[in-house]
Amino acid sequence: MAKVFEERQLTEKIEEAISVIRKHTSLKPSIGIILGTGLAATLINKIKVDATIKYSDIPHFPTPTVAFHSGNLVFGELAGKKVVVMDGRFHYYEGFTLGEITFPVRVMKRLGVKIMIVTNAAGGLNKNFRKSDVVAIEDHINFMGVNPVVGPHEDKLGPRFVDMCE
Repeated sequence: MAKVFEERQLTEKIEEAISVIRKHTSLKPSIGIILGTGLAATLINKIKVDATIKYSDIPHFPTPTVAFHSGNLVFGELAGKKVVVMDGRFHYYEGFTLGEITFPVRVMKRLGVKIMIVTNAAGGLNKNFRKSDVVAIEDHINFMGVNPVVGPHEDKLGPRFVDMCE
């Protein structure tokens, strides 16, 4: 029962995070970018920064433990678009729950993000792929045995399942 109670508080936790973020910036991003290993320094330097907020200053945001994941939420303009960028992200193998890992994504949605870009270092079976190639991953197989949509559903957060027909 405690877990259900905790899940029902999700919208309140999102609003607490938004409240702190809004003390630093009024920028309304339409694009959210989650930076994985390797791209952070290159992309962050191209952003006309409005605000940078440490994850540790935002309620309920985890703090990454992986090297090169700085732990900053960066708001600004990139190529004429208003963006919010997660400079560093969290991994299940670090001991975070899927709820903790997906929390920043829910916050970005509440901030107005409509397009999400996620970068990462990934392996592949194609021997023609080289380190630093840009590859669009269209789908994946979840071998983790867990799923972030498991648990009580809150209508306020939108549909539980994303339409993946297109």
